[in-house]
Amino acid sequence: MTGSAMSSRSPGPSASSRSDATRARLLDAATAEFAAKGFHGTTTRDIAGAAGMSPAALYVHHRSKEDLLFAICRIGHQHFLDLVRDAARAATDPTARLREIARAFARNHAVEHTLARIVNYELGALSPEHHEEVLRIRLAIEDEVRTVVEAGATEGAFDVPDTGVVTTAILSLGIDIARWYREDGHWDPDRIADWYADLTLRLVGARP
Repeated sequence: MTGSAMSSRSPGPSASSRSDATRARLLDAATAEFAAKGFHGTTTRDIAGAAGMSPAALYVHHRSKEDLLFAICRIGHQHFLDLVRDAARAATDPTARLREIARAFARNHAVEHTLARIVNYELGALSPEHHEEVLRIRLAIEDEVRTVVEAGATEGAFDVPDTGVVTTAILSLGIDIARWYREDGHWDPDRIADWYADLTLRLVGARP
């Protein structure tokens, strides 16, 4: 083969991109298996099989089943933190900001219900170090919402006797959507989001 012919060929995927694709495939497989069987009911062989890989190949990319769960929980919580921050920037006054946060949080816990169930209900299976790292992101989500609730209370837009309790209630209701939501149910994610946004404003006693 001549040098000019070699230079005209499109380069193949790099080792780094192939590795990233493999990790993504493993995370998708682990998410599906954990959702179907729970963390403790899933084996590394289950995950590798779902990803079309050998069990030995899994350990090239992840040290353990718990390491896979940690990656899913970290990515999932960061996703929801980014979502809340983006929603908060979409409006200026506390009422509109909280409405946007509530809508986005609820809708995504319906759309991403499989991921949300794992990242919220399998945290107990994480190692103490991994649990602490995920908890920091979880607390950041709480801080974002509480800041908006406190701003509304300070401005007199909300009637909130305890901003901490109300913030926990708002997030807990949204998280629970992932537990009961079904794609073949009567409510679609947009309808849930609208209903949840209205409920959230009622919880903080938003004034008309």
